[in-house]
Amino acid sequence: MKDIFRLFTEYLGQYFKSRLAYRANFLSELVSNLVFEVINLVFILVVFQHVSTMKDWTRDEIIFIYGFFLVPYAVFSMFFSFWDFNEKYIIRGEMDRILTRPINNLAQVCLESIAPDRIFGVITGLIIMGYAAFQLKLTFAWYDVLLFILLVISSSLIYAGVYTGIAAVSFFSDSRTGIAPMIWNIQNYGRYPVDVYNKVIRILLTWILPFAFVGVYPAAYFLRKEVYYGYAMLTPVMGIVFFCIGLLVWKLGVRKYSGAGS
Repeated sequence: MKDIFRLFTEYLGQYFKSRLAYRANFLSELVSNLVFEVINLVFILVVFQHVSTMKDWTRDEIIFIYGFFLVPYAVFSMFFSFWDFNEKYIIRGEMDRILTRPINNLAQVCLESIAPDRIFGVITGLIIMGYAAFQLKLTFAWYDVLLFILLVISSSLIYAGVYTGIAAVSFFSDSRTGIAPMIWNIQNYGRYPVDVYNKVIRILLTWILPFAFVGVYPAAYFLRKEVYYGYAMLTPVMGIVFFCIGLLVWKLGVRKYSGAGS
């Protein structure tokens, strides 16, 4: 862990050196990410111009859920950027280089793709949550801050476990087309209340690809939706379980990996 932390600080320094060498490009990416989140927020607002509630959920409650949804995703994407894992590490053979080094291979992959600028996603999510909380006149106890941090970390572990497992599937197949884009589309369902979906989708989002635990379930606690309190408190357990599953699939994949060949 000491070596990993040391490498993290070195990678972090190199990241900022490389990104700030092209400041205009760096700033344009930040602006484009912000615009993307604003567009998603506008979509929610447009929907609620035509309907006053969504299965007993008000507009501001949906906005609050969306804001919470952004925070753990931003934390996750700062350290686990697996979008091009199949192309970069399997097809191009970069995994061979990773496996020749003495540091944990998953840690190396994560360190090579760290994106500290994603912290702005956390800020955006907090601002959206703050706006919705003000409109809803929500009140919070002092321990809610600690619980919020716990739920965010737990939700981030769910993301990490799911996408680590998905990335590990690439060890068993050399297909250029991975399933991460499809899973990314499914995860967006987690930013809406699960009771607006049919039973099959609710089961999928709760127990198979548990993206309801990165959005609506933990956010429901702060919205004082008591019917979801049990699910909210289950979030840390789901985070640990799915992260461990992701690590297990990764280890199995690494054992299966036989190299890029000649």
